Amino acid sequence: MSLSIRKLTGRIGAVAEGVDLTAPPDDSTLTALRAALNEHKALVFDRAGLDDVGQERVARWFGELTTAHPNVPALDGTTNVLAVDSETSKANEWHTDVTFVVNPPQVTTLRSLVTTPYGGETLIANAAAAYRDLPAPLRALADSLRVVHSNQYDYARPAPADSRRQEYDRVFVSTPYEAEHPVVRVHPLTGERGLFIGGFAKRIVGLSNSDSADLLRILQSYVTRPENILRWTWSPGQLLFFDNRITQHYAVDNYDDHPRLLNRVTVAGDVPVGVDGRPSEQLVGDASHYTGVLAVAA
Repeated sequence: MSLSIRKLTGRIGAVAEGVDLTAPPDDSTLTALRAALNEHKALVFDRAGLDDVGQERVARWFGELTTAHPNVPALDGTTNVLAVDSETSKANEWHTDVTFVVNPPQVTTLRSLVTTPYGGETLIANAAAAYRDLPAPLRALADSLRVVHSNQYDYARPAPADSRRQEYDRVFVSTPYEAEHPVVRVHPLTGERGLFIGGFAKRIVGLSNSDSADLLRILQSYVTRPENILRWTWSPGQLLFFDNRITQHYAVDNYDDHPRLLNRVTVAGDVPVGVDGRPSEQLVGDASHYTGVLAVAA
């Protein structure tokens, strides 16, 4: 069978069919998958037929893997798999994965194990389309800005009542990390510009906290316009890839107390570069145990 791509929305997302994920891919398939990911930003494989080892193997088609997370332990018996479990955490905030390190993952994969009878969707937003939507004066301003991302929570938010979620939050922030990134990142393969912000973006360099919050809110509103979003409803056994360099995502907490479990594996990324060619910098923390740096875009 040969790869076929079926678009899910006009701006983001496609279903990939005709690829046996349990078999080694040939070079033409890998090239076609990368091209499809570059174009559509998110790819869904239905009835993937994978376990944790298989998910790790398929993720490696796109490059070397990170460990599960800089602070949160991997799923028992694995090094690279993070359990995205409603019992411990509900990530109902727009974000790009692990942007508080100098080289966040280039690709995130999610595999559905336990899905909900209703709700529980994953939203994925096209940050390149958001950038293109900006009025010209806002684009010019965004091109010039840098922003600090941190894994330290906003302590004004309500604390989780469940003890397991409290422990997850404690571990998540146990070692602090901060990285300075361009507000507009240039994708290393396509040359597209995308807004590189989201929930871990805390303050714009050179602005007060209140001015930072106001400007980030305005920019973020373009990312989360409905036309930029894929709303994916899960069934068991599916695999979702998305390009973490130019998307944001959000797990919708709209399924009451039903269990929901996805396993996440991420692919090591390059250091972001802004419009001016200046790379990101690590300000706080050493994440070398979590990820190597992708030297050449792949």
